[in-house]
Amino acid sequence: MSHSALRPQEAAVIESDVARALAEDLGSGDLTASLLPDAPLRAQLICREQAILAGAPWFEACLRALDAKVRCIWRLADGAALQPGVTVCVIEGHGRALLSAERCAINFLQTLSGTATATARHVAAVAGTRTRILDTRKTLPGLRLAQKYAVRCGGALNHRMGLYDMVLIKENHILAAGSIAAAVDAARAIASGTRIEVEVESLAEFEQALDAGADLVLLDDFSLEDMATAVARNRARGRLARLEASGSVTLESVRAIAATGVDFVSVGALTKHVRAVDLSLRLTL
Repeated sequence: MSHSALRPQEAAVIESDVARALAEDLGSGDLTASLLPDAPLRAQLICREQAILAGAPWFEACLRALDAKVRCIWRLADGAALQPGVTVCVIEGHGRALLSAERCAINFLQTLSGTATATARHVAAVAGTRTRILDTRKTLPGLRLAQKYAVRCGGALNHRMGLYDMVLIKENHILAAGSIAAAVDAARAIASGTRIEVEVESLAEFEQALDAGADLVLLDDFSLEDMATAVARNRARGRLARLEASGSVTLESVRAIAATGVDFVSVGALTKHVRAVDLSLRLTL
């Protein structure tokens, strides 16, 4: 399966994503659609800037919802690099349906391509190191699975999808449990067989997380020096856990973070600081 392939839960959610978007835009109907001929038309989707493509399944689903017979001829696939002026897709379908679905279809594609593009830049910044880029749960409400798909299109890995598929013990959980060791023990009892990650804020807490048997340790806002120290201590103890760096990560700082030897760097900006890619649909009458 390619990194950008849809997962079962993502394929299942596309229709509901699209139905919600179309209902929001169309309401009781497209008042401008009657200006177009009630006939088949052809259009081109053009990219205006350098980007990474992501979101084709959502784009197509918007068009199919209004024209079941629409034909999308993709010149490039999700995960591909786009150049300014390139034709991404040629669409053949009913003219009125095509333009009624246009805005929602492009909204999905430009937003997800924005996430994929930002992701690819971070992945490129750590190229040649052993560190992998991760996303977070800081996603646009209602677009969690879509944005995590886009992250994979950009070449990074998904962290947990939600609160249900991994234990991540943070400062409030530790406070409530009384200690890192107590929180990890409780998590093992409740979620046996599930990966347990502990977020720590100091080297002392890092040692406690290793002693407690955490599978992963998240180094939150550590200095580069302390990150390197944590990596060295973990190696000295036989790599007891995999290490993730997080907190105020930028495109400019991520290379230096990777150079400390951490396994992962999680970047919330991939999905929360989204700048849409410039895409344009043009009829070719």
